[in-house]
Formats: sequence, structure tokens, C-alpha cells
Amino acid sequence: MTPAQVNPRTSLLVHALLFLLVVAAGIATGILIGRGSLLFTVAPAVMALAALGLRMRAAFAAGFGAAAAVVAKTVAVAFGLDPLQAVEWLHVGAFALAWAVVLAVIAQARRYSKLTAAALVVASVPLFISLAVPLVRALDTVQRSSVYLPMRDGVRIATDIYLPRGAAEKSLPAILEQTRYFRRTELHWPYSLLFSGMRSDIRRYASNGYAYVTVDARGSGASFGSRQQEWSDDEIRDGAQVVDWIIAQSWSSGRVGSTGVSYVGTASEMLLANQHPAVKAIAPRFSLLDGYDDIAFPGGVHLSWFTENWGSYNHALDRNALTEKLQGFAKITLKGVAPVDGHEDLLKQAVAEHKSNYDVSTFTKSITYRDDAAASGLTLARMSPFAKPAIALSQTPIYSYSGWYDGAYQRAAAARFMSYGIPGSRLIIGAWDHGGRQNISPHDPPGTPVTRERPSPAGFQAGPPRTPVFDQTGELMRFFDLHLKGKDDGFGKEKPVRYYTMGEEAWKDADRWPPPAQSYTLHFAQNRALTETAPAADAAPDEYAVDLTSSTGVGSRWRSYFNTTGAKIGYPDRAEADKKLLVYNSAPLAADMEITGHPAITLWVASSANDGQFFAYLEDVAPDGTVNYITEGLIRALHRAQNPAPYWHPAPSHSYLKEHGRRLTPGDPAEISFALLPTSYLVRKGHSLRVALAGADRDQFAPLPGDAPTWRVYRDAAHPSHIALPIVSSGGDAKSAAAVQ
Repeated sequence: MTPAQVNPRTSLLVHALLFLLVVAAGIATGILIGRGSLLFTVAPAVMALAALGLRMRAAFAAGFGAAAAVVAKTVAVAFGLDPLQAVEWLHVGAFALAWAVVLAVIAQARRYSKLTAAALVVASVPLFISLAVPLVRALDTVQRSSVYLPMRDGVRIATDIYLPRGAAEKSLPAILEQTRYFRRTELHWPYSLLFSGMRSDIRRYASNGYAYVTVDARGSGASFGSRQQEWSDDEIRDGAQVVDWIIAQSWSSGRVGSTGVSYVGTASEMLLANQHPAVKAIAPRFSLLDGYDDIAFPGGVHLSWFTENWGSYNHALDRNALTEKLQGFAKITLKGVAPVDGHEDLLKQAVAEHKSNYDVSTFTKSITYRDDAAASGLTLARMSPFAKPAIALSQTPIYSYSGWYDGAYQRAAAARFMSYGIPGSRLIIGAWDHGGRQNISPHDPPGTPVTRERPSPAGFQAGPPRTPVFDQTGELMRFFDLHLKGKDDGFGKEKPVRYYTMGEEAWKDADRWPPPAQSYTLHFAQNRALTETAPAADAAPDEYAVDLTSSTGVGSRWRSYFNTTGAKIGYPDRAEADKKLLVYNSAPLAADMEITGHPAITLWVASSANDGQFFAYLEDVAPDGTVNYITEGLIRALHRAQNPAPYWHPAPSHSYLKEHGRRLTPGDPAEISFALLPTSYLVRKGHSLRVALAGADRDQFAPLPGDAPTWRVYRDAAHPSHIALPIVSSGGDAKSAAAVQ
């Protein structure tokens, strides 16, 4: 029977019934499939419209589109494609399919031409959006609301609350985030119709029986007040008041956890300084312990690239002018911080109060020593969790979380875990950048995505060779399930330390950090060699003219701290960069060698200057000459005196206090010893180890005043320059692994 032989009214009625079935199927598919991406949102609509163009029956078009959605989802999972942050896309896609069916019904019933039908599709898009999106939002299983919470001094704090629909009273533990980077952003129309801004991790928590609460810290976002430092005493006390409010809500179980990345992670740690009894666990991720040594002045050297760019970015945030710092699509879509519901008129007033916020870049330019203070009395210690003894006294379990190329924060994570000694605490370090967005193992391509929201009981799942698949949100929920819900899937019995060994591309567990290892020493020797043999008494020094143009590049671990564009972090072949440096090489290894822990280096150097910056890079040289970066350490000579750190720190440690500052005497040899940043790396048989020394990292650290110095690096019996490596050997001891082939 041809369309001309069908009664239009009968056809319309039949297809209307089919339409209702398609809508129901679309909603069910959305629930079953889960998060969506643009790939499997567009697919059903495109296939349905293609079916319309071929003048197929509406039912066949619907079935074809639904099948395309399922296939596309399967492909996305198989290839590990990251989902978009807006779950609404899949549901909107289901309605788009149903909408296309309606248009097909109309086109067939009215016998429109293909051109007319296409015009109908285009013209109906605004109507579709205006009808479908509100309906999707109304049907969402996770509901968001926002309020202003008044603090003890009258400052109003902007707060968002995400709850699963229909939660029973006193049933939900809460996860709290306190940020100075906007708790939520507002989008320009029409993007605001398509995206709610709900993060996928928040949705996942709420869908698994948690309330999720995000706040703009005082003096930021849509909150009132001003900021004279990060994590001020007032801001810390605000956290306790927010917790008081949370546990007073009808849905609250009375138990609260806190987490976050970077600034937000430190805020979660500072929350423990209140010793609030309702806070049962926290997970500070990719965050500092020491504002001086971990980020602003690693090794006492000013990380000016970060402090200048972060300060400029914060200034834009404080003016609600974030678009000044954005590029591409984000610049077009983003409007600014989201106002509190029903209080849109207060946003300008809140932002106006941020005008008096301090400038971190100006502040750090006045700092040389850890105990230096600005005119206001502010020190970096006041912004450091290690200086808050109440945190350890809280005895709240802490999940310390970082990556090998997360600036110096993997050392901070290890120090936090070791310093506090709180039962139930854990440590994890992956092959990640800051935030855990990329896998930075040199044996994977730079920028390889590592966070894939793929649930697995143990939080880990095998993926393509050398590409770890890690469910970060799932891992954190296991931790919070244990401490906030009393639900243990075996997590509580696992070893407290988990780390990733690059080169081997394997996760490993340990009872403590660092794991047991042999200390293996390689001495600087003649012909720029590294050898086990102790140096001769009369060995001559090596001379090096410092090259102030040397750099670790724009993919450096230090750039990872502030990577708003999502640029690839990683180190390309270092062979060319090393031509500017003073390098020492070992013989090829006779067996694989795993370096896990904190290497340490001792240099005996005479410089032509009375100060200097010393960078040491540990590298892996392949038989073909390719040079892979392993880790690095740095120190400013002024701070070389060895003194106990104010928290657990691998030896040698330094206080960075003014009383311990010591200038070099030009021309006289001085001992300069410092720890490299921790790593876990398997160097393969036949590869060589390299130590590369530099006096600058131009693209990251502020140079010292004056001309480039000349060094004499001593390597005799009285001045034995050397590097000590922590070796975890799986087959034979360190000496057998290092033997010449």
C-alpha cells in the first residue's frame, strides 16, 4: 500500500501512538545507557532525519535512530571517549529522536516534499528546545538548588546543593567543596538551555546516595566579603558553619566528607582545623601541604610563571571577568559565575566587595625566605596546612591523592600521609598531571586521557597497552562509602599506599611510603660518567658555563599547576635540551632497574657568583639516544643548609628560614645537597641513566639578578659529587642491574 492509499487521519493516529512509545523508549534508554556525549546524542537525530529523507515509515526511523544511539554508546565506551559534562544531552537526544518522528508523521500525512520537510525541521528547532529542555530538567533524578548562607559576621556565602530526587529524611551523607574558582558558571543563551552545568562527578555522587554541596569561598564567585589571603582563618571557620547548616537539613545523615582538586583540595584539608565532629573523612587531591616549598618557591626558587599567571587569573575571577582568560568555544559560551537562585540582583553587589582582594603575585615578589612576611604580616606558612596542628589532632582519615607530574604535589601528598599518621588514611600517586586529567608516563603519548568514568569494583580496569584506565570518582566513592556510610566492599582491607610505576606501566600496593628499597650510589666521574667506583683523590673538576636559556618547556610539570587550556603536559625527547646542560651518563644497564622513592643528589660546586639556582634532572637514555625525563630536583644555593623541615620530608631537608640563609663564597667549593621529587620508574635493560645539571629553567622560574655564572663541579675523593637512587629490584640487586653489559 502506498502513502497515497492511506487515510491521513488513520496514519496520523497510528504514528501519534508510535510517537508516545518512542518517547517512553527514549527516556528508558537514557536511564539505562547513562551519561551521554555529543556522539550518541546527534546519532539518533541524524539517523531519524535520514530516515525522513528516504521517506521511511516513522516507526522504522525511530527504531533505526535508537539502534544508532546504542551502537554509538558502545563504540564510545570501547574507545574510552570522555563523556560531556552535561548528562542532559542523552535525554535531549531521545526527545530529538521523538521530535523527528513527529515531523516524519506530519510530512507523510501532509505529503510534503523533501525540501519542505527539511525546512520544517530547521524551523522547529527553537520550539523543540523550548519544550524539550525544561521537560528533561523537570524529569532529572538529581535536583539542584542554591541559597545564600549567612556567616557569623554577616558575610553571605553562595551555596549550591545537589540532591537525589525523593531522598528520605536523614538518609544522605554530604560531600562538601569550597572553591575560589566559581562553584558553578552561568552560560549565555541558548547554551544555557542545553547545558545545566552539572558536573558528571557530582551527578554520580548524587545518584549513589550522596548530597553534594559546593560553595564559593568568601570574597570569591557570588559570595560576599573580601580576601586578604588564601584559606584565611575566617574562610576556615566558614567551613564549620556550612557543615553546621548541612547536618541541620532534614535529608542529612549527620556525616560529612570533603574533597576537591588543587585550591579546593587544600580547603578540604583546612576544614579539619575546625575539628568538627560531623566531618568523618576528606580527600585532598592534587593539593599543597606547604605553600612555600610545594608551589611558590620549590627548593627556594621562585616559580614566577605560576604566581604571575595564577594571580592574573584570580584577578579576573574576582571581577567576574573570566572570559578575559578564555579562548575558543568557552569564551563564546561562558557568561560568568552563576548567581544564587532568586538573588540575581545581588551578584553585582557581591562582586563589588571583591575589589579589595589581595594580589598573590605582588605578595610573592616580596618573599625570599619561608618566614618572610608582607607588610600586612601575611606569610606563606599561614596558607599552609602543615602549620595547622589541629588537622592532625582531628584524627580524621585523609586520602592523599596526586600524580608524578603534578608539580611538587606528589611529595606533598606523601608528606601529608607520613606526617599525620592518622589511622584509615591512604596515599595514591598515579602517572598524572595536576588534576589527573592526563597520563604523563613517557611511554604513553603526551596528553593520553587517564580519567575514564568507567565503574569497576576495585576502581581499576585494564585498558589498551601502557594506558592505565582509572575510575577516579569510583575510587573516591569507595573511600567515602567506607567512612560516611559504613559500607566496605573490601576497600578497608587493601594496603594504604598505591602507586604507579612508569615504564612498567603497572599499579602497585605498599604498606608505607616509600616502599622498601636499596640505596644505590652513582658517582660523578671522568669523561662525564656515572660509576659505582668511588672517585680518585686527584680527579679534576668539570667546568660549566650556566646557560640561562635552558628550559623544561611549556609541557613542564610546573605548567601542569595552571593549565586552563588543557594543553598537553609531558616531556619530549630531552636530547636537544641536554646540549645546554652539564650531563653525566652511566653505562648501559645489564638488567631492568626500578627506581621508586626519593632520589637525592650531592653536588660539590665552586661558582663565580655568591648565589645560584641548581636544577638536577634524572633521565633515561635509550640505546637509540632518545632521552626520557624521569624526575628532577632543585635548590637555591642560599637555602642549602641542611635543617629539619617542619613536617616529614625525605633527606636532605632544608628549613628555608632567614636564620639559615648562607651565601656562596665565589671560587670556593660548597656542598649542595637536595632531594629530587619522588618517582616510580622502570629503566629497561640496555638503557643508561643520566644526570643533567642546569642553572636555570627560563620558562618557569624567575632568574636571579646578575650575569650567568660559571661552575666548577668537583668529583674527587674530598668532594664526591654523586646521586643516590632508591632501587626496588625485582630480579637481582642494584649492582647486578647496573653492571656493564
